[in-house]
Amino acid sequence: MSMLKGGNVPVPAPAVRVELGWRSAPGTPDVDASALLLTAGRVRGDADFVFYNQPVHASGAVRHEGKRPADGTLVDALSIDLAAVEAAVDTVVLAASADGGGFGAVPGLSIRVLDAGSGAELARFDSTDATTETAFVLGELYRRQGGWKFRAVGQGYASGLAGLATDFGISVTDEPAPAPVLPAAAAPVPPPARPAPMASPAPPVAPPPTGQPVASIPRPPGHAAPAPAPAPVRLTKVTLTKEAPAVSLTKQGGTSGVMRVNLNWRAGGAGKRLGKKLGRTAMVALGARGALLPSTGDLDLDLCALYEFTDGSAGVVHPLAGAFGDLHAPPYIQLDGDDRTGAVATGENLTINLDHQARFRRILIFVTVYAGARSFEGLDATVTLQPQHGAPVEFALDACTVPATVCALALITNTGGELVVQREARYLVPAPGVSPQRTVDHAYGWGLTWSPATK
Repeated sequence: MSMLKGGNVPVPAPAVRVELGWRSAPGTPDVDASALLLTAGRVRGDADFVFYNQPVHASGAVRHEGKRPADGTLVDALSIDLAAVEAAVDTVVLAASADGGGFGAVPGLSIRVLDAGSGAELARFDSTDATTETAFVLGELYRRQGGWKFRAVGQGYASGLAGLATDFGISVTDEPAPAPVLPAAAAPVPPPARPAPMASPAPPVAPPPTGQPVASIPRPPGHAAPAPAPAPVRLTKVTLTKEAPAVSLTKQGGTSGVMRVNLNWRAGGAGKRLGKKLGRTAMVALGARGALLPSTGDLDLDLCALYEFTDGSAGVVHPLAGAFGDLHAPPYIQLDGDDRTGAVATGENLTINLDHQARFRRILIFVTVYAGARSFEGLDATVTLQPQHGAPVEFALDACTVPATVCALALITNTGGELVVQREARYLVPAPGVSPQRTVDHAYGWGLTWSPATK
């Protein structure tokens, strides 16, 4: 039962999952969940703001898990370990922001608090009176007599997430989100450039005269160097669509550090047909082709990546035959694990080491149905690319209307030193006897040789 605004209930669980939900419909603004950790009504610093650009609190107690479709609705979730929240924090504000319109255009907006252990619903509040507000405090978790309680708030802000965050003491930059950049028309991949000749070594620097100090003038005793001012929180993000399908990571400054690629999926109609097995081979790039092997087990999607270096070498990263990759050695791509049921809240993830981005010519992120369904029909998924530096890039997959067992998600290309992410969202139907991996290889011209492999 939905709570009334201002009502409160005890939260008898050491850890909770907070789900912000709304109905998916054409033209609905994009909605994001966030949390603010307060002490006496204010944050202690910008690190107490947890959202899509800052997804984990330093204490580890609050995490932004990201979006996932759920039976005609979309859910953006936060996980909160109440037992691990620092003693100085007395309130965790649970907020929502809308991008592309006000909350009056967001149908079915609600917030639920679930026991992280059992999944039982502990509290629910449905927002029914929103109009032009672009940010909302839907509820809050607060300490009371040694325990935690949830209060339904329902306070709207016309100034968006920036206004809400500023109201609680967050420093926010007004830097606009970078405009999506469409890549140039496809062209043949140029041959690797010859390495530039090495420059002559610089002449040695003469040592300072005897007795002359090298260090700069020391500061007076008791005057430490001032700490640099922390950078304000950036609220920018990029949502790729059919109309604006690409963005330059280079122009966002997102070409160093690591980039996390997340596939968050949920079984709809396909999840109810788990008895229907794929009956198609999963293949791995090893050598000669072999006989078809049937797949077995529950619904199992695999996040994968084809890569090609500037020297022409290429390969694949996926869960088959232990080809999970390596983050600090070629291929500089690593798959975290294998979510074989869709029950893992954070979905499947792989990480790309962008410190070696100059060696990449292109990377194709794709997903295959390994077992448990005959196609992607009824499978809802959201893809998020989170560079360590720069705004997150996200998009949802369209409904699948063909018997596809492989979907190309995103193509990352390096052209003239510029990294561009292109939303593909392209479902592919393998020919009889052809694996999903080989199908996507042929579609994008990778040219690998494949042979059977299993998990």
